[in-house]
Amino acid sequence: MNLRQLEVFHAVYQHGSVSAAARALGVSQPSVTKVLAHAERAAGLTLFDRTRGRLVPTEDARTLFNEFADIQDRVRSLRQACQTMRQGRGNLLRVAALPSLGLHAIPDAVARFIATRDDVLCDLQTLHHDEMIRRLYERATDIAISFDVPPGAPVAHRVIGEGELVVLFRPADWPDAPARLHLADLAGRRFISPVQSGPVGRMLEGELRRQDVVLEEVVSARTYYIAAALVQAGVGMAIVDNFTAGFWHNAGLASRPLQPAITFDINAVSLADRPPGVLAAAFLDVLAGVLEEL
Repeated sequence: MNLRQLEVFHAVYQHGSVSAAARALGVSQPSVTKVLAHAERAAGLTLFDRTRGRLVPTEDARTLFNEFADIQDRVRSLRQACQTMRQGRGNLLRVAALPSLGLHAIPDAVARFIATRDDVLCDLQTLHHDEMIRRLYERATDIAISFDVPPGAPVAHRVIGEGELVVLFRPADWPDAPARLHLADLAGRRFISPVQSGPVGRMLEGELRRQDVVLEEVVSARTYYIAAALVQAGVGMAIVDNFTAGFWHNAGLASRPLQPAITFDINAVSLADRPPGVLAAAFLDVLAGVLEEL
């Protein structure tokens, strides 16, 4: 299948009919029908079942659609690079970061960085750890800002800051909370578990085992942002990174660091054979300053 056939397949899959796909692509219905037929012959697969005027994706189509998402990202990146050059901007900086850093740290750093650089276009992505490393391998991003460096992976990294886990809660739920909290202080309180939230979540899980502390988990959240939203909704309290907590302070939530502190490095990760260039290194310097302030 060529890119045009994949593009038509993607449009039909998303919109559910030839007519809607044709409108989205700005072409005629016969054109979409013809290209889609060529796509099915090229793939050697039936991609859609025709049911009551609708095109229902087959299991093969669902698999192909998921695979095409990565190709589409690469094509979009190529188009963006072309647009950058047409606009006279010589530099495209692609940065992937964790969602918690995308709440405040990354936007602040980008704002400062481009304030005096009108020749730079930034492509920002918020991804989880495994997705960021995959994007690096696929060369779909230049730098990954991560709490973790995969052991044994062909990557290089630079520590650009430090984070800390904190307890996030509503002030009304703990009005006399001390300046620092022990994990044991959370026993008997409703707890939103972030244990499945990547390497930092695993670090917390290990510390709970080491201190032999068992918390009353009422719900599990896979992202710190969702955990914080649950705290605000009154579900319980959560342990999140200090960047997420800082963002939610504006929503009226409070936080306290742990005793002993649980800290982690913030890393700028790149492929070992593709180190950050001058532009990326300059951005990382700005981001390191923002992280230190936070």
